[in-house]
Amino acid sequence: MKYAYTILYVQNVSETLAFYEKAFGFVTRFITPEKDYGELVSGEVTIAFASHELGNSNFKKGYHRTNASEKPLGAELVFTSEDIEKEFDKAVEAGAYIYEPLKQKPWGQTVGYLRDINGFLVEVCTPIKMD
Repeated sequence: MKYAYTILYVQNVSETLAFYEKAFGFVTRFITPEKDYGELVSGEVTIAFASHELGNSNFKKGYHRTNASEKPLGAELVFTSEDIEKEFDKAVEAGAYIYEPLKQKPWGQTVGYLRDINGFLVEVCTPIKMD
């Protein structure tokens, strides 16, 4: 088995793809003609977004929608960078909200937490150095 996708359900797929392109430099790989599902080129695992309408058709029992005005869900996307300050600031300029500012962890990694335009948590951090 191989981990292939993370799909986040959002209000507007096109706006979300545009945000991730501007904030983090990803490129859209695919979007349906209905604009209810889209994917980013993001490395080995695909980050995808689907509309709430598509989510409602997939999940007959419903699901919890992320709400930017409430506490975030207990899950996050994590992006690493060697130029952490620049990348963090770029995301904020693109519309991300600072949830926790950049901070150095005891093991030497620098980590900061943002919320995207849908309210999802995004961690921006330096890679963990393995000795």
